[in-house]
Amino acid sequence: MNFKDYYELLSVERTADKTEIKRAYRKLARKYHPDVSKEADAEEKFKEVKEAYEVLSDPEKRKAYDRLGSRWKEGESFQPPPDWGGEQGFQGGGFAEGDAQGFSDFFSELFGGGGRAQGGFRQAHGFQGRERKVRGQDIRSRIVITLEEAYHGGSRKIQLQIPNINQQGQATNEVKALNIKIPKGVTSGQQIRLAGQGAPGMQGGGNGDLYLEIALQAHQIFSPEGKDIYLTLPIAPWEAALGAKISVPTLGGLLGVKIPEGAKSGKKLRLKSKGLPAKVPGDQYIILQIVVPKADTEEKKQFYHTMSETMAFDPRATMARS
Repeated sequence: MNFKDYYELLSVERTADKTEIKRAYRKLARKYHPDVSKEADAEEKFKEVKEAYEVLSDPEKRKAYDRLGSRWKEGESFQPPPDWGGEQGFQGGGFAEGDAQGFSDFFSELFGGGGRAQGGFRQAHGFQGRERKVRGQDIRSRIVITLEEAYHGGSRKIQLQIPNINQQGQATNEVKALNIKIPKGVTSGQQIRLAGQGAPGMQGGGNGDLYLEIALQAHQIFSPEGKDIYLTLPIAPWEAALGAKISVPTLGGLLGVKIPEGAKSGKKLRLKSKGLPAKVPGDQYIILQIVVPKADTEEKKQFYHTMSETMAFDPRATMARS
């Protein structure tokens, strides 16, 4: 069988962890995807990269692949060691023509039968001729939601392409519509698990699960950090000097907040439990920012002149003494 070095295909070290492998795969998949790539061999490159990822991202398949060790370097004439494949032993061939649609001979023979894109492997004939139930692969995707959706919770209708195998053994994509529930207080990077909504299993095996990773859309005024929410609040010089009570926006609505007398830019005020909801809710932090009015009329300029003459104030006095 023709040997393929999956690590070389993904341009990663053999010690690469799952995150590095996934990152490398995504980069190359975007580069060679037939819908966007202009390279002549993009489709073939895309298939090879996909094949490499399907083995190296699965701990059991990677472990089996790695057991070939130094014998990888024997090239095109490579034969697996007699003890390859664990207790059951390796059975080359034995899979029906067409089962390995879209995969190389090496990939198909290595795992004892036809591969299935993104969803486990057909092993009906690959190991000592015994049928085995194969659970469908878990599918991972990403969903972007607003900060308001994260705060209030809600539902969202989505459409996903789920990999499948048709009756001819060919890899296909099935469009699946789902109505998902967004829990209150979800944060960026968290995952929502939908049991049984992943790729279908083989030989009576159960479906995989669907994992949706949450990403928060950038907000106009709020910045989330975990469960906490940050807001930069502009205030007038007189509000800072004299103190004031003003209405401050929060994700739950406007809230009256007292600005202390003599407040300075950069001062942080805490609104307890006004962040994202949770068993222990996050807080909202207000960062004060003094905004100076423009002197864009003669009257305003005269007012500033009066202030400079009336108020003996030197903001750099401490610098002069240092």
